[in-house]
This record gives sequence, structure tokens and C-alpha cells, in this order.
Amino acid sequence: MEQRTMIYRIRHLTEYRYQQPVSLCYNLAHLQPRNTPYQSCVSSKLHIDPMPSYSRKRKDYFGNNMLHFSIEVPHRKLAIEVISDIRIDEARTSPELNLDLGNTCAQALEALHDSQNRATLDAREFVLESPMVKMIPQLREYAEASFLPDRPLLSAARDLTQRIFSDFTYDPHFTTVATPLSDVLEHRRGVCQDFAHLAIGCLRALGYPARYVSGYLETLPPPGKEKLVGSDASHAWFAVYSPDEGWFEFDPTNNNMPAHQHITTAWGRDYSDVAPLRGVIFDGGKSQAPKVAVDVERLDKP
Repeated sequence: MEQRTMIYRIRHLTEYRYQQPVSLCYNLAHLQPRNTPYQSCVSSKLHIDPMPSYSRKRKDYFGNNMLHFSIEVPHRKLAIEVISDIRIDEARTSPELNLDLGNTCAQALEALHDSQNRATLDAREFVLESPMVKMIPQLREYAEASFLPDRPLLSAARDLTQRIFSDFTYDPHFTTVATPLSDVLEHRRGVCQDFAHLAIGCLRALGYPARYVSGYLETLPPPGKEKLVGSDASHAWFAVYSPDEGWFEFDPTNNNMPAHQHITTAWGRDYSDVAPLRGVIFDGGKSQAPKVAVDVERLDKP
């Protein structure tokens, strides 16, 4: 039988260069991939320059790998490099899922309301509003066409994924991290983060638990061309919960269900829970955007 397990090496480099020396910085990073039912982190090495004065790894509320660190010496440059080897299991590389089976939309809502199952109870918090996914009437209006009561929930989520892909234009110059969903809906433009937030908002507006998933997407060069170093990218998609069936992931940016080319780093309510790097600096001059390079290399081909 053909071996479908994939091994990937992910290199994620983030660099900040400052106009003036930074005297002190405190940072929080979600950069080391987590284990999931479909993937396991074989190894993950993290290098920070300058060397932190303090660092501590722990699991956050959602079970993601999180690092706190501070640098307490003056510096004009900050570089964080993470190299992780990830194994993607066969079940992820060849998903066999009939989206016309399972809970209907009505059945899912009923079970979410009545079930005392621990997994379902835990999932309910993902129906609530979160910092970057505010409940506005337009979300429900956009979602309702997909989620008919007798339609299977997963089929409806797949339809929503298809509609976002068709109705919205990928435009990396239109939005920022802080762009509200109302602007994304009005102008029908955004990036993967925006499309994931949009789908999550639509689902929550109708009462279905949905969470934000951050990670990486392997990109392949055109035929006959070599892959450029740093050409891969951080990525985002969403997952919806169906009672007694579990979490199912969808990628509205690429109109598919994530498989072996999607590598998960972390998940939470929205981007604010799982931002790759955030922090506070003292001094440094005018704010500088980071330089980010990502490489996803396939080590073990089937």
C-alpha cells in the first residue's frame, strides 16, 4: 500500500530592525506547532537573537505552545527563528468525508443546546463573540442562505466556504490586522485572516461553534520552476464543531478542506489568541514592520 505519511520541515524567520536602540522588550510567541489528531511535532528548535534575559514555555488556555521572553539589553535588531519537523498522518493526507451525512443544521443546534457531553459543553464557548469577531447583523444575513434547517451542517459549512471564495477578492493591500469585519463585508476584499474571521462570524451568528486555526500552507512552484526561498506563508482557516462528530476544518481562501499541505500551529477564538508574535518595546524610534520569511520543505515524499 502506498505510504501517505508526510514529513515537513518548517522554517519561520521573523526580523525586526529599529531606528533607535530598544532598551527593553517583552514578547509572547505562538510559533512552535502543536500536536493534533492528524499531526505530531517531531522536533522544534527556537533561536532568539539577542539571547533573552528571561524565557518560559507553557501551554496556553487552548493547549497551544506558547513562549514568554524578554530582552533586557539594548538592541537594534531582533531575530526569532523556529525550525520544526512535522509528521502529517495518513488520515489527514487523504480525507474521505461525505459532507451530505451527519447532523443537520437543526439537529446540531438542538444538540448544542441540550447535550451534556463534555466536548459539546467545551465547544459552546466558541459561539461567543470574541475580540476580533464582533456580532453584526450582516454576518447572519450573509450566512443564512447556506444553513437551511434540513441541510447537513458540514455541507452548509462547505457551501459557505465556496461562497466566500467566490464572492470575495484576495487583496493583501486592503486590510490590516485591525480591519473590522464590517469593512471586509462591505468591500468584499481581504486576506486569509479576514476570510477565516468572516466564516467564524457567520457560524457564530447562527449559533454554531467555530474557531480560528493558524498555521502554514505548503506552496508549490509552477512546473519547471524552482521554489523560491521564503516563498511559503503563514496561513489561517477555520473549524466548525458538530456535536458528537467533532471539529471539521475548512479553508475559504483556497476553497478546500485542509489536508496534508496545511500544517497547524495553534487555534483559538480568533487571531488575537494566536498571533505568531506580539509584545511591548521601550524606545526603538518609529514603529517598524517585521520582515517574515517562511519555508515549508517536504522531507519525506510518498
